[in-house]
Amino acid sequence: MPGSSGLLLRLRTRSQTVTGRISAALSRIAENTVQSAAILVAATLLAVVWVNSPFGDTYDEFWHLKAGFVLGPYELILDLKHWVNDGLMALFFFTIGLEVKRELAIGELTDRRRAAVPIVAAVAGLLLPALIFLAFNAGTAAAHAWGVVVSTDTAFVLALLALVGPKPGTRLRLFLVTLAVADDIGALTIIAFFYTESLSWGWLGLALLGLAVVGLLRWLRVRRDGAYLAVGILTWIAAYQSGVHATLAGVAIALILPVYPPKREAVERVEEVTRAFRQSPSAEYERLARRQITSSVAINERLQVLLRPFVALVVLPLFALANAGVSLSGESLAAAATSRLTWGVIAGLVVGKLVGVLLGARLAARTPWAELPPGLTHKQLAGGAALAGIGFTISLFIVDLALDDPALQDQARVGVFAASLIAAGLGALSFYLGRADAALSGPPVELLRPVDPDRDHIRGRVDAPLTLVEYADFECPFCSKATGSIAELREWLGDDLRYVFRHLPMEQVHPHARAAALASEAAAVQGRFWELADRMFAHSDALEPDDLREYAADIGLDLERFDEDLRTRRYEKRVDDDAIDAETSEVHGTPTFYVNGRRHLGPYDAQTLAMALVDSAPEADPDPDASAAND
Repeated sequence: MPGSSGLLLRLRTRSQTVTGRISAALSRIAENTVQSAAILVAATLLAVVWVNSPFGDTYDEFWHLKAGFVLGPYELILDLKHWVNDGLMALFFFTIGLEVKRELAIGELTDRRRAAVPIVAAVAGLLLPALIFLAFNAGTAAAHAWGVVVSTDTAFVLALLALVGPKPGTRLRLFLVTLAVADDIGALTIIAFFYTESLSWGWLGLALLGLAVVGLLRWLRVRRDGAYLAVGILTWIAAYQSGVHATLAGVAIALILPVYPPKREAVERVEEVTRAFRQSPSAEYERLARRQITSSVAINERLQVLLRPFVALVVLPLFALANAGVSLSGESLAAAATSRLTWGVIAGLVVGKLVGVLLGARLAARTPWAELPPGLTHKQLAGGAALAGIGFTISLFIVDLALDDPALQDQARVGVFAASLIAAGLGALSFYLGRADAALSGPPVELLRPVDPDRDHIRGRVDAPLTLVEYADFECPFCSKATGSIAELREWLGDDLRYVFRHLPMEQVHPHARAAALASEAAAVQGRFWELADRMFAHSDALEPDDLREYAADIGLDLERFDEDLRTRRYEKRVDDDAIDAETSEVHGTPTFYVNGRRHLGPYDAQTLAMALVDSAPEADPDPDASAAND
């Protein structure tokens, strides 16, 4: 009946509104690295207090309670600690796998030259800590625990970076995120190859069959999360029974799942269905709109958004509560103070990570196939390398895998805690010294990234003696007016001037600026950057998607290629590079000009800019004919 259908729709909408508000609040907390890290620290402290309280005996008793299920002749019974470490932590490693897959497919790791330095630094930061640990513990019962020192806790590192890191620190954050992804790949590989005790080939075959089914679902373009969930649970059970650590099943499934940018056709179908729903609200249209929206977004991204709050606010705090309980009695601390295991963990994480990451980054940056991004200073890099010694989550995870003796486990945990505190202090100190140096030198005035004819958009002779660089925004009305000054300036100075355009989309006030910047880069690939740039500056108040497509058609672009480049946001990193350079240089508005490599302050009319260019010209003959004669 129409009335009951409308009532059902209203009740569902009201329920979804309340649920949506709660979900949004939890997502905000999970996305806030400082708040989520604070919850993890609170869970850790609670575990320590619990173990050292008068009720400390109940800690082990509680986590060794048995739970599970029986299905006919089959049963799966684990204690609570193993349900957390083998079950819930599979979701944690699953989200790591999703992140790794995204970065490999459309993220930071797609640009091999950009990623080379942090990847090499991550490899060095895996190897050197392990070697240092073994130098302390070779030949002892604790030698097998070398994996404890290889990993970096991304959540804690990014939280501390937000608290004590440099401002601005986007370059360092990107470096550490890429390093952490490479580090996670290495740590997961180590768990797979070095911490698998025995194998049941029959169960392993079933686990591999489950992965094949996940691949088949992907090939069939199945969009429903439930299908992947059902196969994933069965694959996890088979992996657990096989002897391979069950968390690796989550990683493997995540690496198979597809990730892709939304397709234009799918987005247009969503618009059509939502328009129909607005015109005729009904449960049928609501269900259809939901299905179309779901199918337009890759399952990788949907699952990241869905699982991130649960992992950050439930899984990791429970893991800390179950694994961070260490006795801090005088006897246990005295044992840790003289333990080669404890000091091996501390030296591996603090010294090994710091030296390994720094040395790897410096060596990679000296090669022709890698480079450090501009604006990433040595003190910032040293601070980030120090923070990499915080190995909390996976370090505690491997403690449980590598050591059976409770006394050795406690000594290793004390080492992890101490190393994390020392690494955090060293990182904070390095950042403090870097800020002190920056305060003495004042705001940067030199152009951060030298003009590169192979990269930059240049009007005029690429070897012209006078250089004007502008950071601009296509939706900025002042930038549009400045184009007149630039045109007049080029008429006056002719071939003696090269004008360089760089992006700084001010998205807070100009909502179409980023899309316009991406469109200009898509046009640049087809050799039409300046033609589209001129059109957009001339119509800076009309930069809707249809407007951009119209301008692209007017200047003769291949629209199919243009649409595809915008859909995949293929050149977003190019735009971001310029914007991060501007942020690092403390450029906060548009237009901002650099005259012959130095920041220009004051009016930017043609006459003022011309005087500034000539007055600061390098000591060379600006006459192109004279330059040719000298050649």
